[in-house]
Amino acid sequence: MKPLIPIVVTLGLTLTAISVTHAQAAPKHFEASAPRTIIVNASAAPPVVRAALLQSTLIVLPPQEKVANVFAGDTVDWVFDGGHVASRFISIKPKVAGSETDVHIISDHGNEYTLELEEVSGNGDPHFDSKVFIVPGDQAAKEKMIELPVFVPASELGQEKQEIAAAKAAEAATLKAEQTKEEEYRSRYPSTLRFDFAWSRSKGDAIGLRQIWHDDKFTYLRGDFEETPALYEVKAGKPSLINYDFNDGLYTVPKELSRGYLIIGKQKVEFHRTDGSH
Repeated sequence: MKPLIPIVVTLGLTLTAISVTHAQAAPKHFEASAPRTIIVNASAAPPVVRAALLQSTLIVLPPQEKVANVFAGDTVDWVFDGGHVASRFISIKPKVAGSETDVHIISDHGNEYTLELEEVSGNGDPHFDSKVFIVPGDQAAKEKMIELPVFVPASELGQEKQEIAAAKAAEAATLKAEQTKEEEYRSRYPSTLRFDFAWSRSKGDAIGLRQIWHDDKFTYLRGDFEETPALYEVKAGKPSLINYDFNDGLYTVPKELSRGYLIIGKQKVEFHRTDGSH
């Protein structure tokens, strides 16, 4: 790991953007994932943030905090921008495909958050983190947030309160816009669902498979499994393991599958799309 390089040395809680030089052309196939929340614990491994070439990922501190300083291992292949006014937001952007680094964020309340950054254009999954909300997992860090900021002089507390009020107003407006957008998406979402998979019902019942469907981005398999079967995708007659999330009997695959199978021991159930895509 490269030694951490201070990106900003700040007394007024400002963050200086690093200029982009020799930038590469950004691929056009990246897809922004929905905003997600990560919990940062001082005693645990740093969470991984998926970034895409020349695409911005917004790191958001808790509402009570602002960015005081930022350090990173690689300030050549990565751009970090916190704007010219102290806020809870940091924009990160990789300039080199496949690059990795770590970033260490210090808040105005003295909390420290370390993240691992990974450029993902080469791993086959086009999804990257568009917005990541940080939540402290340590009790000591939570207690610091309810105290006065440690990097704000007493003479500036009045201005600080005004900035907090303005930030809350901006956050409320952003939240309202996001909620409206989400409600519009939810109203359209049912029309994107397709239940056009076929499989042997007897073999499916034996393994616990109940449903398979997809929307325009993901494939889902639900079942009552005594043990969790392995999931394979089949392309050109060749099977391969794929990335997926599994929770409470539901597989969520971050792509549209045309053909595949579930297998556990000697039990196997194959499935395929019936719309001709397989």
